[in-house]
Amino acid sequence: MPQALLTGAFLAALFYVLIPGPAFLALLGIGAGQGRQAGAWFMGGHLVGDLVWSTMALVAIIGAKTLGTALFDVLGLLCGLYLAWIGWRAFSARPQADGRSMLAVERPFRRGLIFGLTNPKGYPVALATFTALIAGSAQSLEFSTLPVLLAVSFLGFLVADMILIGVIGAGFVRRFYRRHETVIVKCSGLLFMGFAVQALWHSVPGLLGWRRA
Repeated sequence: MPQALLTGAFLAALFYVLIPGPAFLALLGIGAGQGRQAGAWFMGGHLVGDLVWSTMALVAIIGAKTLGTALFDVLGLLCGLYLAWIGWRAFSARPQADGRSMLAVERPFRRGLIFGLTNPKGYPVALATFTALIAGSAQSLEFSTLPVLLAVSFLGFLVADMILIGVIGAGFVRRFYRRHETVIVKCSGLLFMGFAVQALWHSVPGLLGWRRA
């Protein structure tokens, strides 16, 4: 299996967790109000949802590639457009009137589990992120590679979770985030749009018949 494919799966899982979104903001609120232990329980529950959505995304990506490169290119095009849309929404977002994000959660593991499994953006974001980062090695995608890709993705999730757990609850992190929230959200939007360019770069030439054999 190409190293690029393994690296792409690892980075897709890593960025899927680290890029600021609803779960990131919820974790920041829990960490700010209840500390790292509560945040760790939240992320443990949310990990279940991460695994479910990433499994579905990889099955869809590999299935599309198995059925034909044209279908895979269409999938890449749609994912690229989706990433560009949510990236632009983040980049053009304006600060809320009430910037507080502190939460009081009695059962953070259950909250994370429910949050991860019911997040309506979980599947499309996972699909778009994985498509963008493994499209360059699409020729190596087979269902036989799925267990290894899931194992590498799981490692990416764990590393990202440990990074977040390591920083939440620190006073300087809370103060920095609240002071620079607008810049952080806009930078995450730019990152999403960068992923969109990556997805479109690999899919559009195939749809236009420009891809070299």
